[in-house]
Amino acid sequence: MTQREYEELRRRFPRFCGCDTCRGDVLVYALNRLSPHYVSTHQGEVLTELSLTSDQERAKLDVVLLEGLSKVGLAPRCGAKPVQLV
Repeated sequence: MTQREYEELRRRFPRFCGCDTCRGDVLVYALNRLSPHYVSTHQGEVLTELSLTSDQERAKLDVVLLEGLSKVGLAPRCGAKPVQLV
């Protein structure tokens, strides 16, 4: 899911803080910009899942994750030094 893709992209930017706060901010940024896919279970729970079955969907996820890394890197809420990634 999104966390695995985040970790793969995060490794490309060693100056990015990557603490739990920054990681969460990037993931929230990305998830708020992707179309959700809701699934209902037989027990009445509603789950959200991302469909990454096509290259286009994976590319879109990478784009929003990179945007999130860039934005959070410029203004980290954790107090880390801002960095410009691109």
